[in-house]
Amino acid sequence: MNSPRNVLTPDALSMLQTVQLEGSFAAAARTLGLVPSALTYRVRQIEDALDVLLFDRSSRQAKLTAAGEELLREGTRLLADMDSIANRVKRIATGWESEFTLAVDAILDERTVMELCEAFLNLKAPTRLRLRNETLMGTLEALTSGQADLALGVANMPASNGATLRLQSQAIGSVRFVFAISPHHPLANAPEPLSDAIIGQHRAIAVADSTPSGNAMSVGLLAGQEVFTVPTMNAKIDAQARGLGVGFLPESKIQSLLGQGFLVSKIVSRPTRLAQLSYVWRAPARQQEPLGRALQWWLKQLESQTTRSALMAH
Repeated sequence: MNSPRNVLTPDALSMLQTVQLEGSFAAAARTLGLVPSALTYRVRQIEDALDVLLFDRSSRQAKLTAAGEELLREGTRLLADMDSIANRVKRIATGWESEFTLAVDAILDERTVMELCEAFLNLKAPTRLRLRNETLMGTLEALTSGQADLALGVANMPASNGATLRLQSQAIGSVRFVFAISPHHPLANAPEPLSDAIIGQHRAIAVADSTPSGNAMSVGLLAGQEVFTVPTMNAKIDAQARGLGVGFLPESKIQSLLGQGFLVSKIVSRPTRLAQLSYVWRAPARQQEPLGRALQWWLKQLESQTTRSALMAH
C-alpha cells in the first residue's frame, strides 16, 4: 500500500480540488482530460493510503466527507504555501514575482483597473498578472488566504486582522451609498424619509459576498426582509433599475442612471452610509526582505491621488 506521503502530492491535491469544484467525478475527469475510471482509481489510491473515505458516493454528486473537507482545507493551505515558496525563490533571484494576483472589489472603477493592468503589462516584466473580481469580505480574504498579493477596495479594514497577519493598508477614499430605486417602484412616490419598517416590506437586492469561508457579510438588509441575491454590483444596479427590489448603491457608480431617470434616490431615516475603502498588502515575512518589484510598482501607482480618485470615479 502506498504511504500517505507518497500519494499526497501537489498534483493529487489539485485533482481533489477539481473534483470538489466540478461536483462530480465525470465532470472533473473531463476538466482534467482523464477517463472517469482513471480518476476514480487515483482517488481510491489516496483513500486507501489514508484509510478514509474522502467522497460520499451515495449520490451522483461527489460530496466531500468530513475527512475530505479537512484534507482539502489543509491541502489548499499547503498548495498556497508551496506557491508562496516558489514565488519567493523567483523574487529573490530576479526581484520580480513569478505571478502577481490582484483582488479587486466590484465597487471600484473597472476601466481604471484595466488601464493600470495595461500599464503594468507594457513593462514586459517576467511576472504573470492575474485579476480576481471580489465582493465585500471576499476582497480581503483573497489576500489573507494567500490567493492574492494586493487587495483593492477593502471596506472598513479591521485593525485586528492587520496586526495578526502582517497586513499593511492605505486609504483609497470613501464611497457614499444612497437608497436608489426604479421610478416605477411602489416606494418611488412614498413620503420621505422612508423608515426601516416601510423599506422592510419590499424585496431587497443584495450582492453575494465572494468569500468562500462562510464568513459572508451582508450590508443594509433588514430582519425578515425578502432578498434577491445577485452575483455582481452591476447586476444589483440593473435589478434595482428594473424595479425588482430596493437597496443602497454607491452614488458614484449610478450618477448617470440618476441623471437619466432610470433610478431615483430616496431619503431614508437611517444615517447615511459611508464606506472607507483601502488597498491592502502583506509585509515581508522577514523585516530585511524587500517587497517584490511587481508589488512595488502597484504601490507606487496607488500613491498617486489621481489614481485613487480615478478608482473611485465611474
